[in-house]
Amino acid sequence: MLRKTLTLAASLALTTALAIPAMAQDYTIRAVANSNENDEDYDGLQVFKSYVESASNGAIGVEIYMGTQLCSNGAECLQGVADGSIDVYISTSGGAAGLFPYVQVLDLPYLMQDDRVAEKVLSGDFTRTMRSMALEDSGGMIRLMTIGNTGGWRNFANTKQRVQTPGDLKGMKIRTVVADLPQELVRAVGAAPTPIPWPELFTSLQTGVVEGTKNGITDIMSMKFPEAGLQYVTLDGHAYMGALWWMSNEKFLALPEDMRRVVVDGFYQLQQATFASPKRKSIPAYEEFVKGGGDLYVPTPEEKQAFADAAEPVYAWFTDNVEGGEEIFNAMQSAVQAATEELDAERASDIQ
Repeated sequence: MLRKTLTLAASLALTTALAIPAMAQDYTIRAVANSNENDEDYDGLQVFKSYVESASNGAIGVEIYMGTQLCSNGAECLQGVADGSIDVYISTSGGAAGLFPYVQVLDLPYLMQDDRVAEKVLSGDFTRTMRSMALEDSGGMIRLMTIGNTGGWRNFANTKQRVQTPGDLKGMKIRTVVADLPQELVRAVGAAPTPIPWPELFTSLQTGVVEGTKNGITDIMSMKFPEAGLQYVTLDGHAYMGALWWMSNEKFLALPEDMRRVVVDGFYQLQQATFASPKRKSIPAYEEFVKGGGDLYVPTPEEKQAFADAAEPVYAWFTDNVEGGEEIFNAMQSAVQAATEELDAERASDIQ
């Protein structure tokens, strides 16, 4: 009798479930990342998709397009966001600098000391300030949703020698992107900036067209740069590799307020996933680099300060030459100071 009762109950439950149709998908978000499924961007998008579709009870569907299916570079993809053919796009600061030059503030060297400072800064009002600037400059078309991470921290790496001080970089040909700020940094430390497209960097290192680069360890290992002769990495951590997540403002504001809340919370979940992903992925990457004979050097506090001192002229260049540079630099400095003080107080409390 008990078995029959359970069977009947299960049957009724199934019938009831089948009788209630799933909520129809009312909205679709088309999200683009010009990377691959091994990247932190993909990790973030998977978390975003899962959260948004679940929290909206299926009302919002998220379609993920990796690589260059819908657009091939920052300028083209951001234009797609502006005209509505793309709803969400993730760019590096370099990829968005042509339209919003002040986002290069994320590349300013040695402003943020560690992950905790960077994560607190990028989770607060600094990002809202940049959002307001981008909305104004795009005529209300492109909205900055959040800033995450894509690869950890940029470090100097080269094919020639261990680098312990800025003097060790003197005259070395260092690969940069085309953007001005990274080139200014390389000049400030005494090296020679050499813009090279990312797909050409392996061959350029192999043939000596460049002798070094500024990248995170996961990028270095995924691109197999040690096989091209790159055997020296200095963990100076000069820039946190920020990832800017953009959305069509028109698409966002067209959502009902409760769905906008879901999307905003989804981008928080995405941000947290991209904060965490590089930390995990860097562990085997560093192990693989050292196991293959790579030289991994951690500068002393005095040596790192020497790098920071050498790079200081870049701040003046940025505020003097980049439109909106002074405003965003001041916002960044204020946010870093507040975050540092808050974290110092938290640490002081936590160690008692």
